[in-house]
Amino acid sequence: MARPDLRRNDEMRKVKITPNYTMYAEGSVLIEMGNTKVICTASVEDKVPPFLEGQGLGWVTAEYAMLPRATNTRKKRDIKSLKLDGRSSEIQRLIGRALRAVVDRAALGERQITIDCDVIQADGGTRCAAITGGFVALWLACKKLLQDGVIETMPLTNHVSAVSAGIFEDEAILDLCYAEDSHAIVDCNIVMTGTGEFIEIQGTGEGRPFTKEELNKLISLGKKGTGKLCRDQKRITGELGK
Repeated sequence: MARPDLRRNDEMRKVKITPNYTMYAEGSVLIEMGNTKVICTASVEDKVPPFLEGQGLGWVTAEYAMLPRATNTRKKRDIKSLKLDGRSSEIQRLIGRALRAVVDRAALGERQITIDCDVIQADGGTRCAAITGGFVALWLACKKLLQDGVIETMPLTNHVSAVSAGIFEDEAILDLCYAEDSHAIVDCNIVMTGTGEFIEIQGTGEGRPFTKEELNKLISLGKKGTGKLCRDQKRITGELGK
């Protein structure tokens, strides 16, 4: 089987993370995974949701959106229907869960950091790119709080990255582009820490059920991909706490 871009089955697309991409947010990056491009910004507010007030704990949340011409045909903005579409809502909850898994909320204090993930070009794997880039934007924001003396210790306990894997033409492949994702028999998104722990595994049999052996292959590919993404992150963040 030849992949559309002629990569090996276990080969990632080219990844580029550009830090400090915008001038106002406390943390920002442009992440490019192949032709998928996502701007991730981290905004700090000195308040928390009402259910956390007075507990001394911080909060990290996320919002996700796709620009109208991020895809090959124009997608209407959510504001047209006065509500967030189901896909965007599901993705932003995933991003928030993934990032909160490595946040020491007591060290963050009673403040909220919102990660905005805006897809400017989509070619598969946008939620994975948003998590991977969103973590770096979050780290930049936390680093600024630390340098400004607002917090005393880095509240991030580990790195987080995410990658897709799937069964395409009955073969397990890593980091699916849109041409592969749209025809995948099995679609999986794997979120992991920098030390190899799982945060979330989303796997769906799109064309048929899949076996435990196939799932194990996808998980192995995911571990390889997230390991590579973590190394890309560390070129910006270094080792946490140092």
